[in-house]
Amino acid sequence: MVAVGFFMLLALSVPIAFVLAMTALAYIYASDNLVLLSSYPLQFFGGLENYGLLALPLFILLGECMHEGGIARRLMGAAAAFIGSVRGGMAYINLLANMMMASILGSTVAQITIMMRLAVPEMEKVGYSKEDAVTITAVGGLLAPIIPPSMLFIIYGVIAQISIGDLFIAGILPGVLLSVGFLAFIGWLARKKSYPQTPQYAFKTRCRLVLDGLPAAAIPLIIISCILGGVATPTESATLACISSILIGRFIYKELNFRFIWPALIRAAQNSALVLLLIAASQVFGWVITFENLPTLFATWIQSIATEPTTFLCIVIVALLLAGMVMDPIPIIILVVPVLLPVATTVYHIDPFHFGVVLCLSLVVGLLTPPIGSALFVSASLSGLKAERIAWLATPYLFIALGVILLITFFPSLATFLVH
Repeated sequence: MVAVGFFMLLALSVPIAFVLAMTALAYIYASDNLVLLSSYPLQFFGGLENYGLLALPLFILLGECMHEGGIARRLMGAAAAFIGSVRGGMAYINLLANMMMASILGSTVAQITIMMRLAVPEMEKVGYSKEDAVTITAVGGLLAPIIPPSMLFIIYGVIAQISIGDLFIAGILPGVLLSVGFLAFIGWLARKKSYPQTPQYAFKTRCRLVLDGLPAAAIPLIIISCILGGVATPTESATLACISSILIGRFIYKELNFRFIWPALIRAAQNSALVLLLIAASQVFGWVITFENLPTLFATWIQSIATEPTTFLCIVIVALLLAGMVMDPIPIIILVVPVLLPVATTVYHIDPFHFGVVLCLSLVVGLLTPPIGSALFVSASLSGLKAERIAWLATPYLFIALGVILLITFFPSLATFLVH
């Protein structure tokens, strides 16, 4: 009955955060274990009691600072200098700029928020449909959890007690493979749909665009060097990056007006609340699942049927893809890593870095899958398009991501050779 109520609420277009919270509440009443009601508020709030989550609003604020200070626009310009005059050039520029932003923000929501405001209007001006522009921008946001710094890698590394810096390095090649796959599909799409061709820039113009983007490149260097060098935590690095973006925008590019700060804080709070409410509700939903001992039962079931590491990983991938449809990636990591990682490392002798990359990549796909994909709903809310339409248009990209996941599953060295 609880499952029926869950799908009925989804069919009635109830916001997914409320669906998860109400489903957990319904389970408590259905199980007649009303003593759990006293723990319900604690679990809801406990979903946000994580120091690592503090980096999320800071990265979103960083996106606002970069937009207002002209930093993101100059990254787009640097990307345009590299792409040159090709059919579908703005689509390539969008994705290349997303790769650059991914190395700065590490948050899908922050990246999509800024790129929706920056890239979509520019693509529409030169003749792209709004649907295509929004879809490419949303898909580009999937690079944020993979290309360092990555919020998912940070949380996985903390729980798995492995080096976050090495985990970042392990994610470099998978992130490149994912980007190349997306670029190849956009190339095919550009010919099929006859996307507009970008103008040819003179050599001096290209050099000027690249030089203009160099100060903006200092931001990812600050983040990565501080984290890998042990100087600052990811949250502290996000703070330093925010300060740097304000200084660069104000004193180097001279576009940043300090009056923007209060509106930027408001927008960052609103976008953060959208995701954090989803995470809190997912925590309550995951608490119900854990109370039923489902993760442990699932781990035991996997061991009974999987005789090889690749079989184990394939089953985990399918389970994570399904879980990603109804839960946010962060609660899933919190729930499954303590249960499945010991099984992966001790029973199947899977490298923890390899397992982490496969796990996080699988969860990235869930960001754009209904009914709860946070990237999907952020894209829909910012663009005004229906989430279902964006999900449909993004389907080919999700299959590309699945192909990369399987490639890394069967060839673990793609994730580990830079680390070991």
